[in-house]
Amino acid sequence: QLQFVESGGGLVQPGGSLRLSCVASGFSLDYYSIGWFRQAPGKADEAVSCSSSSDSSTYYADSVKGRFTISRDNAKNTMYLQMNSLKPEDTAFYYCAAAQTLRQLLLQRKYEFRGQGTQVTVSS
Repeated sequence: QLQFVESGGGLVQPGGSLRLSCVASGFSLDYYSIGWFRQAPGKADEAVSCSSSSDSSTYYADSVKGRFTISRDNAKNTMYLQMNSLKPEDTAFYYCAAAQTLRQLLLQRKYEFRGQGTQVTVSS
């Protein structure tokens, strides 16, 4: 059974940290480009960070550069988004996704797999 299970969201104070995880089962994550996306109420879906499977290409939205880090652990078939120095404007529904290429993921939004999503709320 193909699954992509996400966890790690929650409520955190401004300046705090959270780590989101997506565990893949039924397929090998290392063959795919991976990405994290978010959608805040009343705003368009936004690519937060993406990472290519074929080279070291990595994308970060300007709003999260220097604060968020995308990574993957192929042995655990898991991808992560480490979020530090969180701000209220980071509040959104976050989801993970995977596609064959970075172009499909980032530009075309053609996901082969997508996590169920998790809410991140940054508030004091």
